[in-house]
Amino acid sequence: VQLQASGGGLVQAGESLRLSCAASGRMFSNYNVGWFRQAPGKEREFVTAIMSSGGRTYYADSVKGRFTISRDNAKNAKSTAYLQMNSLKPEDTAVYYCAAGYFVVSSYYQPKSYNYWGQGTLVTVSS
Repeated sequence: VQLQASGGGLVQAGESLRLSCAASGRMFSNYNVGWFRQAPGKEREFVTAIMSSGGRTYYADSVKGRFTISRDNAKNAKSTAYLQMNSLKPEDTAVYYCAAGYFVVSSYYQPKSYNYWGQGTLVTVSS
């Protein structure tokens, strides 16, 4: 599976962005998908995840109610996951990464649970 994240940019506080994670390779629908972010000088942190089975979603407390993850499990070799980000804040500024992997549900927040990573897309929120 190859992942490519896009959609980042510079926005003002309170505005919205939608990130996309284009996946190539078969069986993407079988993978759990997550978004992580890394701000300058900080460790990579969990943002949100969506499970392959049942579509259950999980969010970090800092984005709950503002961000929404979704996925399009196309039947062909290309599928896409999305991260809709509303009411953006300056503290949301970071490089955002999408990731995919097989793992037990309880491990959704751990970067080591994910086998495949996109290259990252920069989101900058100005105050």
